[in-house]
Amino acid sequence: MKLRVGTRKSELALNQTYWVVEKLKKYYPDIEIEIHKLTTKGDEILDKTLSKIGGKALFLKEIQNALLAGDIDLAVHSMKDIPTETPSELEICAVTKRLDPRDVLITKDNNSTLDELQLGSFVGTSSLRRASQLKAYRKDLQITPVRGNINTRLEKLQNSDKLDGIVLAKAGLMRADLTDLIAQEIPEDVIVPCVGQGALGIEIKADNDKLREKLSVLNDENSRTAIYSERTFLNQLGGSCHVPVGGLGRLTEKGLELTGVVAELEGSKVLKETLIGSKDYPVDLGQELAYKLISQGAKEILDSVKNKG
Repeated sequence: MKLRVGTRKSELALNQTYWVVEKLKKYYPDIEIEIHKLTTKGDEILDKTLSKIGGKALFLKEIQNALLAGDIDLAVHSMKDIPTETPSELEICAVTKRLDPRDVLITKDNNSTLDELQLGSFVGTSSLRRASQLKAYRKDLQITPVRGNINTRLEKLQNSDKLDGIVLAKAGLMRADLTDLIAQEIPEDVIVPCVGQGALGIEIKADNDKLREKLSVLNDENSRTAIYSERTFLNQLGGSCHVPVGGLGRLTEKGLELTGVVAELEGSKVLKETLIGSKDYPVDLGQELAYKLISQGAKEILDSVKNKG
């Protein structure tokens, strides 16, 4: 079997793809794999926040077009980058086992926590979700937009006198073997993670039944269930990275637990709820949580954020 795998050119994306390739070779020792490194608009435009240039879909469009054209057989994405609505001709056939989904703080002194940062400290992030929850936790923090790959953001932290810390996803640092830089793993009651954060999604053409079966070895059903519940929640709110929405699902002894948050940009109002339901009905749980927050005013918050954008 020969497969052509599409991925972004970034170091993190390539690390993720190499991990997938090694997994496949373990199950199919005779497999031949070609890695196609593709450049996306999201990788090229670094001077603007994602919410102002079209969102995380900018990291996928070129890769999805390559799939549709038959230039590649499958694509490896971060689940957090995949819009809740994708072309009907494509599908996410597998979701890998999720790494730690939490956000983390990295500081210049490699030691300070959010509570220990000095009054008025500058914290870098281009995520509206992170920014709004940070402001809700500490209104004095100065949020500074920072984009680029992990190394670029780390360099900006060290070289800018307008940055005291940056917030990144722990999973990305784990894949890059940079967890020693973490000053604090931010609790989920302070920042609810991004929907899908920590897992990889394998995308193929929806009519490729044979390949879907082969790639099922990469799927972790618990991670898939939790993340599909999160994605339903986000989709029901009409959300993307344009809006400050977080969601985290996990399987517990009580069932599927789903936490969702919607926050105003300055953190002045935060809607957060947790529901528990059956793991057999993740979509229903995601919808129920969305409706609950909508009844509390989530739509009004999101409409306000979109109007400001």
